[in-house]
Amino acid sequence: MTTYLTSLLRGLFLLVLSACPGLAGAVEPASPPLYGMEIREATITMPDGTQIAADLYKPTGTSENQTFPVLLEYLPYRKTDSRDRNAKLYSYFVVRGYIVARVDIRGTGNSQGQLISSEYSDQELRDGEAIIDWLSRQTWSNGHVGMFGISWSGFNAIQMTLKNPPALKAIIAIDATEDLYQDDVHFMDGVMHLDSWEISQDLDNTRPGAPDYRIDDAYFHDRFDTPPWLLTYKAQQRDGPFWDRASLKGRYHSVTIPTFLIGGWYDGYRNSIPRMLEHLQAPVKAIVGPWSHSFPHDAYPQPGMEWRHEAVRWFDYWLKGHDTGIMAEPKLAVFMREWHAPGPVLERDLGTWRSEEGWPLRGSKNRTFYPQSNHSLSAVAGSTAVHQLRYVPGSGVEAGGPVMWWGDIAYDQRGTDAYSLVYDSEPLKEKIEILGLPQARLNVASDARRADWIVRLSDVAPDGRVTMVTGAAFNGTHRHSSREPDDIQPGKLFPLTINLHFTSWVFAPGHRIRFAVNNAQWPMLWPTPYPMTTQLAIGGRTGSRFILPIAPKPHLPPPDYLPPAETGNDSLPGFAVLNEGSTSGFGEISSVNHNPQTGEHTVTVTNQSAQSYPWGTEHYQEKIEHKVTDDHPESASVHTTNRFQVDVTGRNIVWQAESNFHSDKDNFYYDYQRRLYENGVLLRERSWNTAIPRDFQ
Repeated sequence: MTTYLTSLLRGLFLLVLSACPGLAGAVEPASPPLYGMEIREATITMPDGTQIAADLYKPTGTSENQTFPVLLEYLPYRKTDSRDRNAKLYSYFVVRGYIVARVDIRGTGNSQGQLISSEYSDQELRDGEAIIDWLSRQTWSNGHVGMFGISWSGFNAIQMTLKNPPALKAIIAIDATEDLYQDDVHFMDGVMHLDSWEISQDLDNTRPGAPDYRIDDAYFHDRFDTPPWLLTYKAQQRDGPFWDRASLKGRYHSVTIPTFLIGGWYDGYRNSIPRMLEHLQAPVKAIVGPWSHSFPHDAYPQPGMEWRHEAVRWFDYWLKGHDTGIMAEPKLAVFMREWHAPGPVLERDLGTWRSEEGWPLRGSKNRTFYPQSNHSLSAVAGSTAVHQLRYVPGSGVEAGGPVMWWGDIAYDQRGTDAYSLVYDSEPLKEKIEILGLPQARLNVASDARRADWIVRLSDVAPDGRVTMVTGAAFNGTHRHSSREPDDIQPGKLFPLTINLHFTSWVFAPGHRIRFAVNNAQWPMLWPTPYPMTTQLAIGGRTGSRFILPIAPKPHLPPPDYLPPAETGNDSLPGFAVLNEGSTSGFGEISSVNHNPQTGEHTVTVTNQSAQSYPWGTEHYQEKIEHKVTDDHPESASVHTTNRFQVDVTGRNIVWQAESNFHSDKDNFYYDYQRRLYENGVLLRERSWNTAIPRDFQ
């Protein structure tokens, strides 16, 4: 019997259980904390002989020959350096009868081999299959493996379901997506995005494993001399085979492995959740809460929840064979957000939880708003008109800074709205609750052959503050296809449908609903190269309109999640955070300068952190300077410096990089220098100077 049929029959059995109160005793509680924890190192040999490094977090106080399921987190972020984080995260699972394996991807951290060619490479996934097989065959394993993790490790957990390794029984993916082109950090919504992660990771990739930091010929060949990943990504400016190779999108039918998705309203990867809920045929569940790119038990903003309790119930069911009742519960739980003041700081979000049977929502209805010639919104289309907007390439910093990814806590939108076409409703007489993907159906034109359109949905408070609810961008040259883009015909109106990013919101009485349309969101999105004026046609049968997904009245009890577990602040011996760095971990805007005389706009982002380890200390510094000029959007640029410094006994080692990414009308240009110093002596220097043709960007 196939895995899918087995899962289907088991699901049917659970439906019978939920419908029969007399059988309720079959449901078991989640595994209780019965064990201690120890950390053991392991080496996993790949089919080509490459040695992959793993840390095993194992239960102690066990009986002889006792076996456990294994949970795998598989990523390049240096397992040895992150043991303090990992121990605090994994202990919840280990004391409840799980082994957690933290594995460095080939060519990263303490694993041998040449650095993988890019994220989610074929080599990474082939190694992943071998690792899962090895974990399932060890004497301490019960043969059942689960994958879990946030961001990268959530991504490759989703991707491993396409490989369907026999021992992989279930996954949990947090803040991850199945669509690498539209959703990942390289081309947000099909528009070029230069991300601070891309820039810093190219230097971090060059560092050898701790605590030895071995520097020899093999190290230079396998890591330091390898070309920066950014060159690979930025050459792939349209959707296609490069992104398809590890994207689940379009192949949902092939997944048989049970999948649990967790996302946050302030994270940029949340669109994957409704798509996967709708299209996966394998068992699937999802939670979307009020968090940014973080684990929900350590959430920003609050309130958090103990997602690991739900994870144990999930893995107990699929890896231990215990019926915890989790599969008889609603598939989807979402946090309905209520109004909060604009960012950039939000310590606690307001709202309530609700449960749903799945996606699409049962009973959901749409409500259409039509822009009027006086820039109001109405329930009926008004007279026809064409509104014009001058393109201001340096606008948009309030709506999407360089690391926001359509997430985080956006600033007050009034600065960006000043350079947008803005349409407001009357003050609401009763609340409006939305849940889903708002949509803009626009009729637009441009006098340039390349243009992007950005639509934002905001809540205007009675005191005038404007809080962004959600938004989305659209590359106008992708209006027919993101795989075969074509130039816009200047001056000709054409229809454009933009699905805004997945959201929830409760608009309160007295507040106004605002839709804003413009053509720049800098520095999050790279500017199109031509000065221009765009048009938005409104009114009549074919005029632009905006559609809100109105949430139906709840018909299921809300979930009752546990608060985050009290884990204490104890660190492993020798590990300590000396400097937390930015709130997000990806840098913070330190200055914004708009020069009205020159039309030049500069945004500077800085980040620094420091940590101590049993073997020494590490310091990281980053500075990113974004520049664009309104009259010459083609000449946008980003200048970056990154520096890692490690001090161990008798050694001061510095990895340093400087990059300048800039453009003209025809090309992007990437100038990158990488240097390695030990005790003040330059050991190695490499540079790349490359022109990348603009491909409808």
